[in-house]
Amino acid sequence: MKALHIAATGMAAQQMKVDVVSNNLANMSTTGYNARRADFADLHYQQLARPGTVSASDGTMLPAGVQIGLGVRPAAVSVVLAQGSLSATGGDLDLAIDGTGYLEVTLPSGGSAYTRDGSLKRSAEGQIVTSDGYSVAPGITIPQDATSIAINVEGEVYAYFENQVQPQLLGQLTLTGFVNEKGLEAIGSNLFLETAASGTPIVANPGSDGMGSLRQGYLEESSVDAVREITELIKAQRGYELNAKVITAADQMLAATTQVR
Repeated sequence: MKALHIAATGMAAQQMKVDVVSNNLANMSTTGYNARRADFADLHYQQLARPGTVSASDGTMLPAGVQIGLGVRPAAVSVVLAQGSLSATGGDLDLAIDGTGYLEVTLPSGGSAYTRDGSLKRSAEGQIVTSDGYSVAPGITIPQDATSIAINVEGEVYAYFENQVQPQLLGQLTLTGFVNEKGLEAIGSNLFLETAASGTPIVANPGSDGMGSLRQGYLEESSVDAVREITELIKAQRGYELNAKVITAADQMLAATTQVR
C-alpha cells in the first residue's frame, strides 16, 4: 500500500508550505522583507512497465507504460524578488533602495553581510550603523557638531554645520549586487551572506551600473501580499486535509484486507 507513504510526503509538503506562509505573514511589517515561496518536486517513479517496451512478437510497443509516483519532496524555498513600496518617515538616516542592490555591513567577526533594511542609526562614536549596531560600509562617521545630514540619490553623505553655508562631504555609500540574489543565505536580522550560488559581490555607486538609487527619509516596506498569502494558506490547508483523507482511506482498505476470511 504505497498510498500511505505518498500521502505522508504530501502532508509534510503542505506543512512546510504553511510554515513558509506563516513566516511571510509574520514579516508583513519587516522593513525590506521579500516574501518566500516553497517549491516542490515529485519523487522518483517506480517503473512497472517502461514506455516503449516491446509488448508483442510483432514489435508492438507500449505507448505510455506504467509509472507509479512515490510522492513529493521540497525542492527549494526561494525569495520572491519584488520592490516593496516606499514609506515616508522623514528620518535623516532612513534610506530606501529604489531598485536593485544591498547595503554592505560589517559583522563583529569582520565578515560582510548585506541588507535592504535602511533604518540606519548613529552610534555613540558617530558611525552610521544598522539597528543591531553593525557598521555600514564604508564606515562613515558623522561629526558630533553636525546639525543635520543629507544623503543624495547617488549615496553621497553631507553634513551641515552652524555658521556654514556649504555642507561638508563625509563619504560615499555604495550598493552591492549579485548575479543570483536568490542564492544569498538569510541569517536573520534582515541580513544576507554571500554563497557560492549567489556569485561574487558587485560593488557600485547608487544609480550606476544597474544599481538602484537611495531615497533619504523613506523606508522600503515588506513586499508580502496578505491576500495572496491567505489564499496560499487555504490551499495548503485543503491539500493537507485531502492527504489525510487518503491515509484514512488506505487504512480502511488495509483493514478490509485483514478481515478477509
